[in-house]
Amino acid sequence: MNAAFSRSWKHAVVTGGAGFVGSHLCTALLDSGAAVTCVDDFSTGRPENISALRDRPGFQLVQASVSEPFTVEPPADLVLHFASPASPADYLRLPLHTLDAGSLGTRNALALAHRLGARFLLASTSEVYGDPQQHPQNERYWGNVNPVGPRSVYDEAKRFGEALTTAHADANGTDTGIVRLFNTYGPRMRGHDGRAVPTFVRQALVGEPLTVSGDGRQTRSLCYVDDTVRGILAAAAHGLQGPVNIGNPTEITMLDLARLVIELTGSRSEIRFIERPTDDPAVRCPDITLARDKLEWEPSVSAEQGLRRTIAWFRDQMD
Repeated sequence: MNAAFSRSWKHAVVTGGAGFVGSHLCTALLDSGAAVTCVDDFSTGRPENISALRDRPGFQLVQASVSEPFTVEPPADLVLHFASPASPADYLRLPLHTLDAGSLGTRNALALAHRLGARFLLASTSEVYGDPQQHPQNERYWGNVNPVGPRSVYDEAKRFGEALTTAHADANGTDTGIVRLFNTYGPRMRGHDGRAVPTFVRQALVGEPLTVSGDGRQTRSLCYVDDTVRGILAAAAHGLQGPVNIGNPTEITMLDLARLVIELTGSRSEIRFIERPTDDPAVRCPDITLARDKLEWEPSVSAEQGLRRTIAWFRDQMD
């Protein structure tokens, strides 16, 4: 049996379930036989991400903000807390909402899991490492984060969420886990959300210049969403408290990524260099030794495969 489903779930709650990663999680859980409750206020999630799920048996939608206490019926045995603005365009536009999702939202999701005796999994992020001075980054690294910079509303919300999740487990015995997600991409991303892959793909398909910040030598490690979902569900099933890195350890520079997108789309777009954002990390690459050893997980989709699938989806949306 796939390691991700070695533990079966009867009813899973996915906060932020209409978001990019959240909607893929809802699909995977339904496919595994679990009932799924999606909790989303649609501040950044999109109804069309879950439109194909609305009529599936076992799926229900609760339109609510996780910053307010919420409950679900019937009782759940898994709570996946993924509600948060995640793209720079969103968390810079919604700074207080982002902080609330990471603090109040995490507290409310933890309270629900504790009350139901459910397994709880927090979606944290590689951004907790900030602009890292360790490379690649392993889970023992404490990070290099600017607590008052423009990115801090997201970085610190996730760092606080990790602290709260750990304290809940220690103080209340709640069954918790933490996954630190590195750059994930794939279908259902928004072309204007500010992240590199959807931005480059959208620009290439419409013939605009691809806007590369700085000199383009900063690196990211890109994990296709199907691989990320497998890792998340493996962490949920294992019972590992974590945190555990879920990401692809293969790095690519932003300039090389832009060139690859131009090649795969067959675009005639040029590359235009723009100012690099404040506190933009120079490198980002996960050490996934823990995930390999404990979860028997590692990514399997290459950058070219994943980008081809993503480009095909964007083309279909534009058509």
